[in-house]
Amino acid sequence: MKIAVFGRFYNKTTSASVLTLFNYLLKKNIDAYIETEFYDLIKNNSTIIKDFESFKTFDTLDNSFDLFVSVGGDGTILRAITFLKNMNIPIIGINTGRLGFLATIQDDEIEHAIQDIIDGNYKISERSLLSVETSPTNSSVSSLNFALNEITVSRKNTASMITVETLLDGEYLTSYWSDGLIISTPTGSTGYSLSCGGPVITPGANSFVLTPIAPHNLGVRPLVIPDSTQIQLKVDGREAQHLISLDSRIATLDNGTIITIKKASFKIKMIDLLNESFLVTLRKKLLWGEDKRN
Repeated sequence: MKIAVFGRFYNKTTSASVLTLFNYLLKKNIDAYIETEFYDLIKNNSTIIKDFESFKTFDTLDNSFDLFVSVGGDGTILRAITFLKNMNIPIIGINTGRLGFLATIQDDEIEHAIQDIIDGNYKISERSLLSVETSPTNSSVSSLNFALNEITVSRKNTASMITVETLLDGEYLTSYWSDGLIISTPTGSTGYSLSCGGPVITPGANSFVLTPIAPHNLGVRPLVIPDSTQIQLKVDGREAQHLISLDSRIATLDNGTIITIKKASFKIKMIDLLNESFLVTLRKKLLWGEDKRN
């Protein structure tokens, strides 16, 4: 088995998880590769890396990898997607962050989780992504033009609201007068969209959700749409520019830019262990059922 390991931070929270993971990979004679910047980060902040000199490093992936392991929080998994792209390499996350809807493996579960994957005791959850095009073309967007959680347009350098003219399959919906607009996948429905009042959507649903950020029109509410819908946005406001974010990646666009968003042509394969499910994660992370009356 050939495994790629990726992380963005190395601190007290991640060190124990990294040590446990690396020890078990060595024990099982796994062909392990560590992303170059993560390797250097560990090397500069810890002495344990000296025990893992047999591990190779990688800067890009190819289809020879069997598994991608992300060490961090959900944000680390979102960044990991930029390595995976459309390669169909399954990914699992070890949670050293906080909430962890995507990175669900805790420190004391690492060895058991890796063994379950080796033994084939898991299932695959395919996650839809969003893709985006802009007219005129913006190189910062076009270089990595997809997102697993959400694509967001928002105001820049101003306290004033922006107007987001929105069309669905070419038909005018409304012009959101707000701080911005989130277009979220089912995976992203438990992220920024949820914080702004959007609904929770199960990962297998063929839907996207439009969630306005602090809309001034009080009657405006989040809207669930089929994921076959093509969404077109155009932003206006007092400033000449606005922001667009694809998960954690941010670019600046000129007002009047035509932003076209639709379902990406590929999916991401998330590994779900057999003792985990989205509903279990909901109960654990959002504390559903913790009311004593339940």
